Amino acid sequence: MIDFEKTTLPNGLTLLTHQERNTSLVSVNILYNVGARDENPDRTGFAHLFEHLMFGGSANIPSYDQVADNVGAENNAFTNNDITNYYITLPKQNLETALWLESDRMNLLDFSEKSLSVQKNVVTEEYRQRYINQPYGDLWLLLRPLAYKVHPYRWCTIGKDIAHVQDATLGDVEDFFYRYYRPNNAIVAVAGNIDHAEVQDLVAKWFGDIPHGPANKRCLPAEPEQTEAREQTVRRNVPASVIVKSYKMCNRLSPDYYVFDLISDILSNGKSSRMYNELVKRRRLFTKIDAYITGDIDEGQFVVSGYLADGVSPQAADEAIVEQLQSIATQYVDEYELQKVKNNAEAALLQSQYKCIDRAMRIAYFENLGDAALANTEPQMYARITPYDVQRVAKAAFQPRRCATLYYLKNENN
Repeated sequence: MIDFEKTTLPNGLTLLTHQERNTSLVSVNILYNVGARDENPDRTGFAHLFEHLMFGGSANIPSYDQVADNVGAENNAFTNNDITNYYITLPKQNLETALWLESDRMNLLDFSEKSLSVQKNVVTEEYRQRYINQPYGDLWLLLRPLAYKVHPYRWCTIGKDIAHVQDATLGDVEDFFYRYYRPNNAIVAVAGNIDHAEVQDLVAKWFGDIPHGPANKRCLPAEPEQTEAREQTVRRNVPASVIVKSYKMCNRLSPDYYVFDLISDILSNGKSSRMYNELVKRRRLFTKIDAYITGDIDEGQFVVSGYLADGVSPQAADEAIVEQLQSIATQYVDEYELQKVKNNAEAALLQSQYKCIDRAMRIAYFENLGDAALANTEPQMYARITPYDVQRVAKAAFQPRRCATLYYLKNENN
C-alpha cells in the first residue's frame, strides 16, 4: 500500500507526496504527460529529443549533471509513446536542490542553436547504433507501422524518420516545449523521509511562479478494427530468424489488461511456462520465445516473439505459436497454473515498489491515468481473474484477422 497526499498548485501542477521514514533518501519524479503519440506525424521524435535537451542546461544551471553529482544525486529519464519521465534520488537534506534543478529547466530551458545541434547529433548517433547498426535493431521500426495504420503508436519514440529530428529548428522545439513541458501538464511525486507540509511549501516556492501552458486536450485518431491478417517478410544479416506476431489488446485502464498480462505469463514466463516446455524444450522449434504486452495507455499489443532454431521453417514456427494461443482460447486454464502466475505477478508488484523512486514513479503514473490510488488496486485486479476470463479474452483477441506477423529472416548465406 502506497499512502500519499495530493495537492494542486494554482498553475495546475499536481503534487503527490509519500512518506517513508525508514530511509535517509528522498526521490523526486516528474512525469510530463507527453510522449511520441502527441507528435505531429511530420515532426516525430521530438519527445525523445527533449529527453536529451532537458539535460543540456537551463537559465541558471548550465550543467544539470554537475550540480546533481555535487549533492550525491542519481538521476535519469525515459521517454515512451505515452509519457516522458525524469527522476532523481539524493540525500534528504538536499531535497531543495533537486526541486531547484527540476523547476529551473521547467521554467526556462536553455534554447540555443549550439545545444540543439549537440543533442540532434546525439539522437542521430543513437539511432544509428541502436536501430541501424545493431542486429534486429529495426524490428520495431517495421512492426509498429504493420500493427497500426492510423494511431500514432505506428512510430517508435525515435521517430518515423530520423530526418524529422535532424531538420528540427529552434522554433520547432520551443513550440513543443511551451506546449507540453508546463506545470499543468506535469505531475511531481516526492517520496522518502519527508514531511508532507514541508514538501508542499518547497514545491510551491520553486514551481508556483512558473506560468501554466495551454490545456493538453488530446484528439488522437482511433485505430480502426483490424479486419484481415497482415504480414511482412524481410531479410537481414542476423544470426537467427525471428517471427513476431502482434495482436491488438485493450487499453491500460481496462480490467482485461491484467488478464492479458497473466496470459503472457502462462505462455512464456520461466522454464515451467507452456511455450518454453513445448516449443523450446520438447519440440526444439525455437531457441528462445517470449510473450509480452506493450503496456500502452491506449490500445496496445500482445506480442509473441520467437527465435527460430536452425532448419525450422517460418511456416512451422508460425503454426506452432498459433496452436499455443488457440489452446488458451479453447480450453480453460488449470486453477493451479493460473494461481501460480497470479502469485508471480503479486511478487513482481512487491519488488517493483521496493525503492522510494519506484513508489514515486508508480503514483505519478497512475495519477496520469486518472487516479494515483489505482496504484494500490493492482493486486485485487489480478486476484479476481478466473479461468473463464482467460479463455474469454484469449478467444476474442487471438483471431487471425487481428494479427500482424513480421517474418524477420536471416539471409540465406548466413
